[in-house]
Amino acid sequence: MNATPNTPASSDVPTDPTSDDGAQWVLTTHRPRVMVLFGGRSGEHAISCATAGGVLRALDRERYDVLAVGITPTGRWVLADDDPDRWAITDGELPQVEDTTAHVLLPQAVDDRDVQVLVPGELARALGPVDVVFPLLHGPFGEDGTLQGMLELADVRYVGAGVLASAVGMDKHMMKLVLAGHGLPVGPFVVLAPGEYDQDPAAASAKIKPLGLPLFVKPARAGSSLGISRVDDLADLPAAVAAAAQHDPKIVVEAGIEGREIECGVLGGHDGQRARASLPGEIIVTGDEHDFYDFEAKYLDEGGVSLVCPADLPDDVVAQVRDVAVRTFEAVGCEGLARVDVFVTPDGDVVVNEINTMPGFTPFSMYPRMWQASGLEYGDLVDELVQLALHRPTGLR
Repeated sequence: MNATPNTPASSDVPTDPTSDDGAQWVLTTHRPRVMVLFGGRSGEHAISCATAGGVLRALDRERYDVLAVGITPTGRWVLADDDPDRWAITDGELPQVEDTTAHVLLPQAVDDRDVQVLVPGELARALGPVDVVFPLLHGPFGEDGTLQGMLELADVRYVGAGVLASAVGMDKHMMKLVLAGHGLPVGPFVVLAPGEYDQDPAAASAKIKPLGLPLFVKPARAGSSLGISRVDDLADLPAAVAAAAQHDPKIVVEAGIEGREIECGVLGGHDGQRARASLPGEIIVTGDEHDFYDFEAKYLDEGGVSLVCPADLPDDVVAQVRDVAVRTFEAVGCEGLARVDVFVTPDGDVVVNEINTMPGFTPFSMYPRMWQASGLEYGDLVDELVQLALHRPTGLR
């Protein structure tokens, strides 16, 4: 929402270039204005709110003006409280963006640079220009390219992956096809089209059976482990498919892979340079009540999970994980940031599980913790992402 499309908003602005005394131009700067956008219509609404709380706390208010905007579960854009504590997960209570009468409107055209707030019965009121959006939405209708397309149409800069990379990263089916096409290792899987299992359970089960046991049944386009089931007996397959279908009609069934769950953070490069990879981290589920790293283990039972960073891996395996992470980032055409999750098998092979184009971003999430272990503190990481977005043009690139 800069005054001149495709020109970084944080540029110095020359004034008084024809001074009679021959003095040099006086250079003035304005603080870039960052819209922190969170909430949304997906099942990961609360996690998005918690992520926003961390970013709101970390943004340097002396460097940036901040505008907090929430999206309600029904899709309303509203002015939101920018107090980080408002969006914390406290005593198991999940935060939520509530509807208000102050609805926020993005610019309607490339030459319309102001964000506006609309109150029923009143004229729209301009909130002023915004230089970059930090979209902290997880899941469909936010992380899947839909929001990114909307921002591109409005000619608004934003943090993170573009339309195509966001869509590919969100859809586990398409993601695996793209990664395999680039020669990256992915595990065996089967896709169930919408309604396929219900129409012919026997045929669908026959297609899945060669994957062996255990199986992991997942919604194709969801995150935060929502709707995921581990299946150790094919008799439990119908219930697992039904659980996944509550979040997405398209379902991915993956063969279980023996190995350690390793994650690696990736950060985009400047001026055409390659992306950078953090030191890897490891997820170790210690609670007996969790068969895998599910939603409760991630967000509601910190005592049942150990996040080890950096992971205790041989140097050559660390190098392999970091290389695979950057190649995965590049394969989907990602920008800004991503977390790449892999398995390291007992033989030392690295198998890609998935890429997350907007990973959890609280100070305690694995992505910032991996970068902290790599020498980049949380606040500096947030600043780096905003700067990458400010210097990236909108449109085709």
